[in-house]
Amino acid sequence: MDALGGPQCGFWNWNPFSKKPKPSRSQRRPIRSNSGSTAGQGYRFPVKQAVTAASLSLTGDTIAQIRDRWSKSKSSNNHINDLQDVLSRISDHDWLRALRMTSYGFLLYGPGSYAWYQCLEHFFPKPSVQNIMLKVLLNQIILGPCVIAVVFAWNNLWLGKVKELPQKYQRDALPTLLYGTNRIN
Repeated sequence: MDALGGPQCGFWNWNPFSKKPKPSRSQRRPIRSNSGSTAGQGYRFPVKQAVTAASLSLTGDTIAQIRDRWSKSKSSNNHINDLQDVLSRISDHDWLRALRMTSYGFLLYGPGSYAWYQCLEHFFPKPSVQNIMLKVLLNQIILGPCVIAVVFAWNNLWLGKVKELPQKYQRDALPTLLYGTNRIN
């Protein structure tokens, strides 16, 4: 279990730059769960952050799909005439894509960004202008590219297109990073 996240090591709580010696088990402060109560010695999956990221991923993907269908109908001069047209366009929703993005938010982005921001808070705890600007810069140069790389890999893995991933990175990673307007699949 420590490989996934023990009190001072593991995947989510790993801190390679810590200058403090590791405290003994009796000296460690208990880890707080999302509800604020003590959780004991083990790792707690950040459920609240994962659910929030999953719901935002689902919402964002739904908006992106609707926007994509809207722009396609607008460019082909296929105007929506009645409620039946609206319902037919909504029924064209790609639920598998929505599930991919929701699972990405729940399993990867929520816990990963929680760990990232905990790490930033550890290294830059003082709320100064310099620290805030440094956190924003680090988000842009480290977190942004990592998120794009992982979401592309996650989607290509689900689609069975892992071999096409290097071309996807070459073609779409930089425009997505710069403009944020690229198709995920």
